Amino acid sequence: MSQVFGFSGDNFCHGGSIYTNPKEASFYLSLGPQVDVYYPPQKRSRVSVPFVFDGEWFEQKQKTTIDSLPDECLFEIFRRLPVGEERSACACVSKRWLMLLSSICKNEICSNKNTSDGENKMEGDSQEFGGEGYLSRNLEGKKATDVRLAAIAVGTASRGGLGKLSIRGNNSNRGVTSQGLKAVASGCPSLKVLSLWNVSSVGDEGLIEIANGCQQLEKLDLCRCPSISDKALIAVARNCPNLTELSLESCPNIHNEGLQAIGKFCSNLKSISIKDCAGVGDQGIAGLFSSASLLLTKVKLQALTVSDLSLAVIGHYGKAVTDLVLNFLPNVSERGFWVMGNANGLHKLKTLTIASCRGVTDVGLEAVGKGCPNLKSVHLQKCAFLSDNGLISFTKAAISLESLKLEECHRITQFGFFGVLFNCGAKLKALSLVSCYGIKDLDLELSPSSPCESLRSLSICNCPGFGNATLSVLGKLCPQLQQVELTGLKGVTDAGLLPLLESSEAGLVKVNLSGCVNLTDKVVSSLVNLHGWTLEILNLEGCKNISNASLIAMAEHCQLLCDLDVSMCAISDAGIAALAHAQQINLQILSLSGCTLVTDRSLPALRKLGHTLLGLNVQHCNSISSSAVEMLVELLWRCDILS
Repeated sequence: MSQVFGFSGDNFCHGGSIYTNPKEASFYLSLGPQVDVYYPPQKRSRVSVPFVFDGEWFEQKQKTTIDSLPDECLFEIFRRLPVGEERSACACVSKRWLMLLSSICKNEICSNKNTSDGENKMEGDSQEFGGEGYLSRNLEGKKATDVRLAAIAVGTASRGGLGKLSIRGNNSNRGVTSQGLKAVASGCPSLKVLSLWNVSSVGDEGLIEIANGCQQLEKLDLCRCPSISDKALIAVARNCPNLTELSLESCPNIHNEGLQAIGKFCSNLKSISIKDCAGVGDQGIAGLFSSASLLLTKVKLQALTVSDLSLAVIGHYGKAVTDLVLNFLPNVSERGFWVMGNANGLHKLKTLTIASCRGVTDVGLEAVGKGCPNLKSVHLQKCAFLSDNGLISFTKAAISLESLKLEECHRITQFGFFGVLFNCGAKLKALSLVSCYGIKDLDLELSPSSPCESLRSLSICNCPGFGNATLSVLGKLCPQLQQVELTGLKGVTDAGLLPLLESSEAGLVKVNLSGCVNLTDKVVSSLVNLHGWTLEILNLEGCKNISNASLIAMAEHCQLLCDLDVSMCAISDAGIAALAHAQQINLQILSLSGCTLVTDRSLPALRKLGHTLLGLNVQHCNSISSSAVEMLVELLWRCDILS
């Protein structure tokens, strides 16, 4: 019989007992309250001989126990046990028994259903062992050990089977090793999803065992696994034909050969994410995409040393790609993006995200827009060489563009911003600017017509140059807005926001004005008077000039308001009382964080609001006592309270 047990370390050995003192092997394991093994009811032991444990009698008695059997004999006994409580009960006896049970594969289990000449016939009990993979298990930090993996492998085999396993972090003393994954491979053939994060002690041997034993694997996520190389990835590619999603991050020993094998053998692969893998180059990307059987739909490449060649390959072979993310590719130039766009292979591309790529220039981005006729959503971040002209040319070329987000693109000015609105007026639904310092508040004279009737969502965040003049023009250009987010705009006052509110015809549903410190009750009163019939979500966090008058207006006009944030506003008990006495308000989320004027006197009003509240935030409300908070927790038992 070949070697059946290969655990190493202080707790494991090959052959014979693993304990120096034979009595230790009979002790029950203390595996915690959530282990996957069955604990049988304990019975009081009987002693039918004199209680004298000395001399040769005791030594001879010790030799007759089952623990004196070698591993090979115990293995033959255990593989004849039925799958279920009996197997789990044996796993509770000792680590030695647990590890032996976890090493038994599906095809090594002996069934007694069919016998011939008094001999058992070997059969794989496919209906019981392994299951269909309904269970999920997560191991993090100190809980991530080989012993726990062995317990999971034994315990889940008869309870629906393990379908998803996530291991994050590692126990520095007794962390997960390849032996733990070997136990999973033996006992969990139904495993479909495996995630390994920061497990440096797991090497190729463990992942190869998974590839051989868990051939139904569909999703594999490897993050910071320095000991795993192409050898293991090739084994996964050859043995797991159902693999649909693969994510590789910070795996320095993964090179081009592994990706080429994935492209060759994994014909069902739909999603690939590669981040910070220094060994991956153009040959790996080319081998991944050039396979005739590959139909990738989602691709993410980040922090790689690939060149223009990789983007050319994606542009030519990415005929099924719908989502593409390209982040921090320092060796890709303008030529790479130009070739990718002109290759005419990305006709199905709908979502594009590009960040920190110096190759994104006016010429390159325009080519991408022309080559992707179905592109609907674009996110551009830290594109230092993109100017107003390039942005306008791109929006003209991208004929299907519906959503555009610009983040930290400092060469974009007010002219580029309004150019987007004029050129995408019939189709653009969402526009977002985040930390674009090139925007300056200039007075512009524009046509009185409304070229952007389609825009429904506008988000301007932390753009210090964005002020009243720009907002006044926006109100005339975008009359169908339903969602407005203006955060961190200290230059915006009531005079700038009022025209936008008055011009909106569709009715605002979601409004976020957090950090606009110069707004007052006047603009809130106008907001609820004009849009109270549609307003559902309102965020006024940090608007220090907002007082009880705004809450009184909300109580009167906002029947649909369900989420309100007035953190760090000048709100007092009177304002909370006004909300509580509203006839038809149905608040579900209320945040009063940092409202120091709210005291214990608001307790009755908050209790009344609690009939509909699901979440209440009273953090840093220093005037509310701890006893009042405890009473709120008791009274509003169905509400999640942060204090």
